Amino acid sequence: MSDTSAAGHRVLVVDDEPALARALAINLRAHGWEVVTAATGTAALDAAATTRPDVVVLDLGLPDLDGTEVIAGLRGWTSVPIVVLSARQHGEDKVEALDLGADDYVTKPFAMDELMARLRAAVRRAAAAEPSETEVVVGDLVIDLARKKVRRGGADVRLTPTEWAFLELLARNVGRLVPREQILREVWGTGYTREHHYLRVYAAQLRRKLEDDPAHPRHLLTSSGLGYTLEP
Repeated sequence: MSDTSAAGHRVLVVDDEPALARALAINLRAHGWEVVTAATGTAALDAAATTRPDVVVLDLGLPDLDGTEVIAGLRGWTSVPIVVLSARQHGEDKVEALDLGADDYVTKPFAMDELMARLRAAVRRAAAAEPSETEVVVGDLVIDLARKKVRRGGADVRLTPTEWAFLELLARNVGRLVPREQILREVWGTGYTREHHYLRVYAAQLRRKLEDDPAHPRHLLTSSGLGYTLEP
């Protein structure tokens, strides 16, 4: 029987044991979760950037990266809840994972009902921590984060999905510098963090659509060699 509280939520399961990953995926889907899986740390970081999960279930013993490195990598750019699922039972392992930014720690073997409850709790806490404001106003721009739309002077502005993803990230950090690598990782994926020319191209496209004078922008500003800021 599916769990209606999980409906519409996406979980990223990171585990290199195929049988366990498959069993987790089957059980999670049966409870209403949308499931994405990854068997390595590198694949997990890429999947997190491209699929935007609502919660991550993470094994620490991965073949390429230690799970603690994955936690650190995720916490460099996202606050997605991380529930560690590990056979490591030493207190220092738990403390290290939690100190790095994990939200919860479940040891193997585990009860599926308990894991489900912890995932639901992690998603609820994350939702409660999100700002309730869904519109960001910047000059004559109204950026509607809930509906994924932009209005300029009351008229809708058509953006491509990539343009929207770029603008949304800046809008969620309005007034703050967002580093180039973070934008590339979140919008294009972990394999694109050196493709700085992407940012120049898309920033120029956004300015043409959103700024009164694209050559002298007032809102979408570049800090050379560092990143971009959406100024109110």
